[in-house]
Amino acid sequence: MKIVRTPVGRTSGPEPADVHAYTLDPGNGFSVTVWTYGATLVEVLVPDAAGRVDNVVVRLPDLDSYEDRRRNAYVGATVGRYCRCVSGGRFPLDGVVHELDRNEGAHHVHGGTLGFDRQVWEADAETRGDRLVLRLTLESPDGDQGYPGDVTAEARYELGPGGRLAFEFGAVTTAPTIVGLTNHAFWNLSGGSEPIDGHRLALNASRTVAFDDELIPLPGPPRDVTGTALDYTLNDTGPRLLAGARLDNFFVLDDPAWAAELSHEASGRIMRVTTDQPGLGVYSADHYHRPRAGLCLEAGAWPDAPNRPDFPSARLDPGQRYLHRTVHEFRTAGSRQSTMAVVGG
Repeated sequence: MKIVRTPVGRTSGPEPADVHAYTLDPGNGFSVTVWTYGATLVEVLVPDAAGRVDNVVVRLPDLDSYEDRRRNAYVGATVGRYCRCVSGGRFPLDGVVHELDRNEGAHHVHGGTLGFDRQVWEADAETRGDRLVLRLTLESPDGDQGYPGDVTAEARYELGPGGRLAFEFGAVTTAPTIVGLTNHAFWNLSGGSEPIDGHRLALNASRTVAFDDELIPLPGPPRDVTGTALDYTLNDTGPRLLAGARLDNFFVLDDPAWAAELSHEASGRIMRVTTDQPGLGVYSADHYHRPRAGLCLEAGAWPDAPNRPDFPSARLDPGQRYLHRTVHEFRTAGSRQSTMAVVGG
């Protein structure tokens, strides 16, 4: 078992900061690499049915690429202070309207221009018995991108026996605010050798949040997708093939038993996702610079919840702790149990 810390480079801009990579390697064929820039998940090495190990998350070649928004669509990053959209770049809280950074036309998306994905997080790593633990923290001051309250955010990776990786988000605040964190990994179980069209997807969700043309939720409750093009519920035919399917939707999870299952027949890899979050954003990366390079499965708060009292609340008050836990369990076709679990967003 070992934890390897290596320098990645130094960020550009008026306040350069050193970026490091942490590789958690239990010595059993699995390993995970995380960068302090954006608390970004860069590699998840998983064997296929033949024992060949590949990286099953999309990564960029260097730090310059991660800093360049034209090439980096939040690839693998921890997204916050609030993931997805806040319509009009504003939200009311206790009678005060807070104006946020508008980084997507008239709207605020994924924490703003300088969201958590653009920050260098503090990190410390240690071995605790049979576990490898990486803890990353970030201080977000009052007024950061327009949000109220000083927020301390945490992203924690824990790799244990048998290749079990746990990843949790946490946050506390000094004043009432909103928090909704997620991980923005693009999953590709082929190891990147082909686009996601050969994958199959099942979702434990029979409803979606309906969007307008700017991906802002429409008035009214979530819509039933049974029998429509967005119906990915399991049936007698099993998970649906993704070939040609264009997805940029938010699915309301039916129950906490499981959220999603992604599989790739050629490699034999299967990934099952469970989460304590109320929904799952699913994006097939059609507008990424490598179209359909991976599939985002973003567990987290509902889009525009700060402006929708009919949606689950994203409010966080002093004395409370925000906590988000999601599990990605990996196995190969024919195996009886998972060989690896990844907990992330």
